[in-house]
Amino acid sequence: MIALNRRTRIYVCKEWTDMRSSYDSLFGRVKEILNHDPYSGHLFLFVNRTRTSCKVLYYDGTGFVILQKRLDRGTFSRINPSYEQEVILTEAEFGLFFEGADLSKRFIESPIEKKRVFLKKRQLKEEIATV
Repeated sequence: MIALNRRTRIYVCKEWTDMRSSYDSLFGRVKEILNHDPYSGHLFLFVNRTRTSCKVLYYDGTGFVILQKRLDRGTFSRINPSYEQEVILTEAEFGLFFEGADLSKRFIESPIEKKRVFLKKRQLKEEIATV
């Protein structure tokens, strides 16, 4: 049983993963690509190239657990590979993602980026007003 709480983070690998990968290769991807400690108790989500299958690697304190799902129809949401920040899902977003819901807007239109653009426009207006 995977016990999720508010401190548990769900990290998403933005690069596609071969679904033949097992414990050791997923462990290596967590360390090399995601730059995190696989023993942390956080969940690490991997998706295949066609986005029809995903795997989650999790350390429960006694050993590693792999949770895998293949969709009958449709594809998992696309994670924007050009999204600069690391992708961390909330428990609710993970539930939606795992059910096949579309979360693509979450990684394209970031409120932080919009705030930066707004602040830059505001600064420009203030500079023009002072000139």
